[in-house]
Amino acid sequence: MDKTDKFLGEHKLRAGDIEMEFLVELFLSEMTKGLKGEQSSLRMIPTYIEADNEFLKDTPVIAIDAGGTNFRSALISFKSGGTLEVEGLENKLMPGLDREVSKAEFFRTMAGYIEPLAGRSDRIGFCFSYPTEIFPDKDGRLIQFCKEVQAPEVVGQVIGKSLLGALGMKEKKIVLLNDTVATLLAGKSKSFGKTYDSYMGFILGTGTNTCYIEANRNILKKPELVQSGNQIVNVESGNFGKAPRTGLDILFDNTTNNPGNYTFEKMFSGGYLGGLCLTILKAAAAEGALSAEAGERLNDIGDLATGEANNFVANPGSADNILSDRLTYAQDRAAAARIIDTLVDRAAVLVASNLSAVVLKTGKGTSPESPILLTIEGTTFYKLHNFRVRFEKYFSEFLAGERKRYIEFAEVDQSSLIGAALAGLID
Repeated sequence: MDKTDKFLGEHKLRAGDIEMEFLVELFLSEMTKGLKGEQSSLRMIPTYIEADNEFLKDTPVIAIDAGGTNFRSALISFKSGGTLEVEGLENKLMPGLDREVSKAEFFRTMAGYIEPLAGRSDRIGFCFSYPTEIFPDKDGRLIQFCKEVQAPEVVGQVIGKSLLGALGMKEKKIVLLNDTVATLLAGKSKSFGKTYDSYMGFILGTGTNTCYIEANRNILKKPELVQSGNQIVNVESGNFGKAPRTGLDILFDNTTNNPGNYTFEKMFSGGYLGGLCLTILKAAAAEGALSAEAGERLNDIGDLATGEANNFVANPGSADNILSDRLTYAQDRAAAARIIDTLVDRAAVLVASNLSAVVLKTGKGTSPESPILLTIEGTTFYKLHNFRVRFEKYFSEFLAGERKRYIEFAEVDQSSLIGAALAGLID
């Protein structure tokens, strides 16, 4: 493995090549700049959702979760005893998937989906997981769709107002939020009978993002906010631009559809990690860390899914894997597994740095009797081989000593839908 270790060392791809304390300080600095409205890779978007407020009990709310290709809806109530009641759960396809649709058809279709529930509540919580500018009234204007949805007339439209117009029920109260904010709120829904100092939400799936609760007095770019209050801030952490990227990270970034954007999540999120692994394996072969034959066969692979890379590193000897098929020599398979495993280890340090910075920014969680509840969602976080145990090690080691913070982790089923319901029930 000498050639492999030499390759990893020369390119500074190892977790040990990252100075975590320095990276956390950089992340905190970008957070502060973003809150001030200064130039920053972290947008620090106010959501106007006051997560510390109590939410209504025994009150039905129409909950909607729209993201990617799915549109889910249900009528949800949180009972006084702490139980959750879900009625009329439906799973539909987002309009505009099979063909381009007009603005009118887009909103008319969504209105039709929730019409059977519309008369049963005056409140709607809408998890709308596309880039959206949120307004103080908790509605929002669509910035752009992901590639799956073909509805160009909807870009620039106010989503909640347009949906209520299509329903013919403009008097209803609607709250728009994204999936990371919904994840934080879903965790809060599990806090009956417990005391938490604050709440955070984190997603590591196809992409990555973080949110937390910030005091309004620290959101200097919004001086009109009530200074005594607080609200959830959407960090947009996947766009953090100060991480220690290597030449190979940049090489891979230049092959993506949006070079230079969201460079942090391109180092470890599920939508990119497989492609990054392939780029680095090809470079390793070119530099002699893998055999020449392996290099030729790897060059035949146009793309590598993160799931394929993950399955390979979990079981390099498996025959049912594109990498195992291309890497016929045992030493090549061992070297490739070592490289991918090193990238997973590096990913754990990067995520631990991200979350450590946000924990420290909250100023909370200093007492074991009142920890921070950190709700985490995303297949990459839970399924990436050996990732979680490494993340927890780096995270706990950093938040020790003078930086000691107390954190409790949570995972909530259907977090986006439940978080949307809770958002609609916060007064």
